[in-house]
Amino acid sequence: MSNSTLFLVVFLVAVFLVAVALVIARLLAPHSWNLHKGQAYECGIPTRGTSWMQFKVGYYLFAILYLVFDVETVLLFPWATTLKDLGTQGLVSVLFFLLILTLGLCYAWKKGALTWK
Repeated sequence: MSNSTLFLVVFLVAVFLVAVALVIARLLAPHSWNLHKGQAYECGIPTRGTSWMQFKVGYYLFAILYLVFDVETVLLFPWATTLKDLGTQGLVSVLFFLLILTLGLCYAWKKGALTWK
């Protein structure tokens, strides 16, 4: 059996298992068609007016930047624990990684993504 045939078989089995799991979940999940389920809920206070409000894109941009830098910072912890084993090559690679992060932060700062208006 060649590698491409094996890959195709594994891919098809994976797609089949995911489809079966979705169908089973759809059939077995409890359904309740209550009008209150479609309403927005915040802190037990009913909303006034429409719940479809527009937010500034700056909120989303700020949140995405936070998530990107937060995840990248979390990726530094495994590197820090194995620093002795990695040697100079590991140090150079993480410095390059931090350089790319710093350039991304400078770019976001220059574009005004970090200013709160």
